[in-house]
Amino acid sequence: MIMDIDKNDSQTVQEDKQNQSIVNSMLCASLEGVQAKAVEVEATFTKGLPGFSVVGLASSDIQEAKERVKAALLTNEFVFPPLKITINLSPSDIKKSGTHFDLSIALLIALHKGEIDEEGLFIFGELGLDGKVKTSSMLFPAILSLKEQGLIKRAIVPKEAIGYLSHIPGVAFIPVDSLNEAIAVLKDGNFERLAEAFSYDSDSFEIDGHSYYYTQEYESDFADVKGQSIAKRASLIAAAGMHNLLMEGSPGCGKSMIVKRIKDILPPVGEEEILGIAKHQFLEGLTPDFSARRPIRAPHHTATSASIFGGGSNQAKIGEVALAHKGILFFDELPHFTKNILEALREPLQDKKVHIARVNAKIAYEADIMFVSAMNPCPCGNLLSKTKVCRCNDVEIKRYQNRLSDPFLDRIDLFVVMQEISGEDKGDITSAQMHQEVLKAFRFQKSRGQERLNGKLREEEIEKYCRLEDEAMAILQNAIHRFAMSHRSIASIKKIARTIADLHGNEKIGKKEILEALSYRRRK
Repeated sequence: MIMDIDKNDSQTVQEDKQNQSIVNSMLCASLEGVQAKAVEVEATFTKGLPGFSVVGLASSDIQEAKERVKAALLTNEFVFPPLKITINLSPSDIKKSGTHFDLSIALLIALHKGEIDEEGLFIFGELGLDGKVKTSSMLFPAILSLKEQGLIKRAIVPKEAIGYLSHIPGVAFIPVDSLNEAIAVLKDGNFERLAEAFSYDSDSFEIDGHSYYYTQEYESDFADVKGQSIAKRASLIAAAGMHNLLMEGSPGCGKSMIVKRIKDILPPVGEEEILGIAKHQFLEGLTPDFSARRPIRAPHHTATSASIFGGGSNQAKIGEVALAHKGILFFDELPHFTKNILEALREPLQDKKVHIARVNAKIAYEADIMFVSAMNPCPCGNLLSKTKVCRCNDVEIKRYQNRLSDPFLDRIDLFVVMQEISGEDKGDITSAQMHQEVLKAFRFQKSRGQERLNGKLREEEIEKYCRLEDEAMAILQNAIHRFAMSHRSIASIKKIARTIADLHGNEKIGKKEILEALSYRRRK
C-alpha cells in the first residue's frame, strides 16, 4: 500500500535536504621522510553545538591550525559558521604534519556554502593571524616529490615561495599573498595567473635534449698545489667519473688542499640533480641557492652516527651523507672515525641510499655521493717520511691501519700515496685546465647514452660501456690472478680505466688506460 506524503511534510524534507552538509574537499600533501603523500582535506558542516575539530592522525602543528584559521577568517570579516565543523585528513591511517594545511582548511570553511569542484588542484600555505599566506620549509620537498610521482599539475602556493618553487618544472603555480586573494582565485576560477618558470644563469650545454649546468669559478686553484703530480692526476680521474678516492700521506703534504680544489672541477649537473640537492637542503632547514655547484660536506671525526647518517627518536632527520647527495663527502683523518660509522658507510657507498629504521619511521634517503678521504700512514704521520723519524712501534701502526676493514676499503676506487714536498716543486696545472678535461670526459660519457657517470655504473652497465681491447683484457686477466682481486675490485678497475679512456678521447679501453687504472689499486 502506497501512502501519500503530505505537502507540508514534503516541504520539511526539502528544507532538511538543504540544511544537510555538503562535503567539500581540497588536495594537500604530507611528507614521510622525503616522500610526499597526497592528502584529501575534507570538511562537513552539520547542525549541532558549534565546534571545530580536525581528525585523521593530525599532528600538533595541524591541530594548532584551528586557532590560526579562526583568527584569519575573523580578521578578514568572515562570519565563522555556527555549526559543527569537522575537518578530515584522508587517508586517515597516515600521520600528517606541517603548517601548510592552514590555507586549504580556511578555504573550505570560507566557501562552505557552495560546492568546490576543482579537481587536481593542490593548495599549500600557512596562515598568519591577519590572513597573510606564508611559506613553509616543507613546501619544496613535498611538491617536488608529488611532481616526481606524477600527482600534481597545478597548485595555489604562497607568493613568497615562488622564488624557489618556480624551479620545479611541469607544475603551474598560482601565487597568492592573502586568504582573500586565494578565495577570489577559487570563486573566479582565475587560474591564468601563473608564475614564470625559472631559468638558470650558469654556463650550460645540451646533450640529447638534456641540459647540463656548470660554473667556471674557482675559489682555490690547483696551481697552488706544488708537486703531487700523481695525486693531482688521480683527483682529475676521480672528479671526471665521480670515483671514490683515498689519499695517504704525511701531515702537511697537501691532502686537504687537493680536496678543497676538487669540488670546483666536478662534472656539470642536470636540472633533476639541482632539484634533488635543493630538496635535501630544505629538509635540513637550509636555504639552497640552486647553483650549478655540487655540495661538499666534511664532518669531523668526533661527529655522532646520527649526525652523519641521520636519525632521531620520533622523526628521522637527514644527515651529512644525504646532504652530500650528488656531491662530495670528505672524511679527513679517516681512521679516527669510529668503527660503527665506517662500517655503516658501506651501505650508501654500495646502494647510494641511507636507510634509517626507527620505531615510528622507516625512511630511505638518496645518497649518491663521491667519497673522498685522507689519512696519515701511522699515528704520528711520519712513517713514509724520508726526513722525519716515525715514533710509532709496529703494534701501534698495525692497530691504526686495521681500523679500516677490507670490505670498507674495497668500496674505494682510487688509492694514492702522497709524495713528499721539496723546494723545487711547482704547480704544473690549473683548476681551469683540469675542469675542461672533466667537461670533455663528461660529454663522452653522456654521448654514449650513460645515465650515470662512470664511478656509479651498475654491474650490467659496466659490461655495456667498459669495453676493453684484447691486449687490455689480457693484462687485466693477468692482474686478477696475480693479485687475487675481488669482483668489486675488478669492477672498480674497469670503471677507472673507462674514465681514463674518456679523458684520452678513446672509445675502447686500451693497454695504457688499464695499466694506469691498476696503478691506483690498493696495495695490501
